[in-house]
Amino acid sequence: MKRSLQIGGAFVGLIIGAGFASGQEIMQYFTSFGTLGLVGGILASLAFAFLGMTLAQLGSEMQVNSHKGVIYQISGRYLGFILDFLITFFLFGVAVVMFAGSGSTFNQMFGIDPMVGSIIMVGLTIATLLLNVKNIINIIASVTPYLMGVIFVILIYSIFTMDLSWSQADNLAKEQPAAAGNWFIGALLYVSYNIAAGAALLIVMGGTEKDSKVAGRGGIFGGIMLGLLIILINVAMFVKIDVVAGVDMPTLELANQIHPAVGVLMSIALLGMMYNTAVGMFYAFTVRFFAPESKSFKPAVIVVGLAGFAASLVGFTSLVGKVYSTMGYLGFALILVVIVAWIRRKKLKQSESMYFKHLSNREVS
Repeated sequence: MKRSLQIGGAFVGLIIGAGFASGQEIMQYFTSFGTLGLVGGILASLAFAFLGMTLAQLGSEMQVNSHKGVIYQISGRYLGFILDFLITFFLFGVAVVMFAGSGSTFNQMFGIDPMVGSIIMVGLTIATLLLNVKNIINIIASVTPYLMGVIFVILIYSIFTMDLSWSQADNLAKEQPAAAGNWFIGALLYVSYNIAAGAALLIVMGGTEKDSKVAGRGGIFGGIMLGLLIILINVAMFVKIDVVAGVDMPTLELANQIHPAVGVLMSIALLGMMYNTAVGMFYAFTVRFFAPESKSFKPAVIVVGLAGFAASLVGFTSLVGKVYSTMGYLGFALILVVIVAWIRRKKLKQSESMYFKHLSNREVS
């Protein structure tokens, strides 16, 4: 159980920087649909749990240290090449966005020069990646309980200080910009975008566990925790929609509403989210090319980290921003492939079970 919770916590920690950091993502994909956004959160929770379970189990069964083997196995030579290339590109791109975002957060909350803030995050990321993969999973997972605690405090405050009626909040929420035409597509796009970013390390995390059932439970736990976070943040912003409407970083605004000290705690949580995602993305990117036990791995970590820092300074983040929507469509292709792989595994296990049952009956007769 402990190992499953570690994998689940690391799954949450990995996804959280790309999908939760500002609160704007939850606003556009869930809160903007009003009450139906809550239903979208439940749908997303179930989808994350299923996909997390399947990807972690695939990594465990194949005992891989990179996503490449699993992607080619479940999608074939040609589609596998395309998915592998795009996933690898986005791993680097999302990590670069985290470097740039951490610089902005350090500047906004603590008055530190953005470049210095980015250097701090790059240094922490490189130092972490020089550890072994199990230590990395433990570090990423350790931030999750802290984040859940801060979000829960914000939720309780928001509910007890709600100034709007439910119908007023529902109407005002629906006036906010939405990322999709309806709540159902919004929930699926959100899951798709995040799975496209997180699948690689989830496969790698599964590969560190020999028992596929333990790995699968970790994916389920992580999916449920992600869903719970979506619902908590969504409810907190929904009941205080009059406060966060039009704000770039709604979660930080809600924290500052409580007390500046809570705002500082939330800023630390935001930096923790970005750190988690940067570490996870860069690790998965590096092991795509270098085995973690090879002599080339640690020098490669330093080179990749410095390249990511340079990219965050020369406008690479704007390029990644333009192609972020593409990640949703990549995610749909990946989700379809994962579902097909799950169906095939179920049929194979059923066939094996029937075969062994047949043999047993023959031996008895």
